[in-house]
Amino acid sequence: MKYFIIAGERSGDLHGSNLITAIKKADSEAQIQGWGGDYMTTAGATILKHYKDLAFMGFFEVIQNLSKILGFFRLCKNQIEEFQPDAIVLIDYSGFNMRIAKWAKPQGYKLFYYISPKVWAWNQRRALKLKQTIDRLFVIFPFEVDFFKNYDYEVEFVGNPLFDAIAAFRPNPDFLNENNLGEKKIIALLPGSRKQEVEQMLKLMVATKKQFPDYQYVIAGVGNLSKEFYERFLTDDIRLVFDQAYDLLSHSEAAMVTSGTATLETALFGVPQVVCYKMSLITYSIASMVVKIEYISLVNLIAQKEVVKELLQGELTTENIAKEIKKVLNNSIERKKQIADYQKVREILGSTGASAKTGKRIVEILNNSNLVNN
Repeated sequence: MKYFIIAGERSGDLHGSNLITAIKKADSEAQIQGWGGDYMTTAGATILKHYKDLAFMGFFEVIQNLSKILGFFRLCKNQIEEFQPDAIVLIDYSGFNMRIAKWAKPQGYKLFYYISPKVWAWNQRRALKLKQTIDRLFVIFPFEVDFFKNYDYEVEFVGNPLFDAIAAFRPNPDFLNENNLGEKKIIALLPGSRKQEVEQMLKLMVATKKQFPDYQYVIAGVGNLSKEFYERFLTDDIRLVFDQAYDLLSHSEAAMVTSGTATLETALFGVPQVVCYKMSLITYSIASMVVKIEYISLVNLIAQKEVVKELLQGELTTENIAKEIKKVLNNSIERKKQIADYQKVREILGSTGASAKTGKRIVEILNNSNLVNN
């Protein structure tokens, strides 16, 4: 069968690659096209648009680039119509994917959504839109099942795909030597993957370095940004590694992390962290009116309490970042408590196999649908 998969961010590309592997295992003749990145390409998909071209963040930034984004919608629709897939599989990336779903449903396409839009966080009425347009929704947090029950929408909890990625990870024994990292202990900087946020976060993160002379800072660079972009932040004691975040976390004492998937990845590696996030004033003003959740980091949302410190907007200063990092160093009480709470988060999330389950179920549902139609 033919599958069109849309992932608009780096994390979606990673999870999409594992999903593709599972689909190909269940459907050996699968033809897969879509939007994504290098991971999905390696897994065997033909990528028609790379996610690095889609990196717009915040309400104001989206409005500024509206004509370009509308052009992306037209391009994607044309590519789907040309390919005529048996199924469209949407991965996270809600603003774009929910709009594609609204268009695709009346056209008669079978629609699957893997990693639900965070409708429980803001504009909860979007849950009804998902129910109306998506044939099967696969969720990765246990609390999402109960949330959608409130809308009489039965969804499938498949576990969290980060367990797949981490389970497949094999540490590089030469990581430190290959990256010329000395003997000093490491504080990791994970500033995100979008150019705007990386620039903003790194300015604040690296400014704390003078308060930690006994540590080296290592930035987790991403391949969609150039080495030249990062160079202004580098010194002898602030280094850069590209696309090696898991190896970096494996050697880190603590981390400064931009809110997003990386907060949960850092927790699953057992690295104490401080969560950092700042957006434009206009975006923040709008978000503060519509967001319905107490926390923004996945770690705290899953635990339903403050496991990691979140520094947002005005609270995100170099002084506060340094103060919170100091609290989780040197075998402190705060460090031990954060690591213990991480274990509880792991227990809530379950185990490996989310992408494998989802890929298998998509093929099963399509096969059963074809049997009924025939």
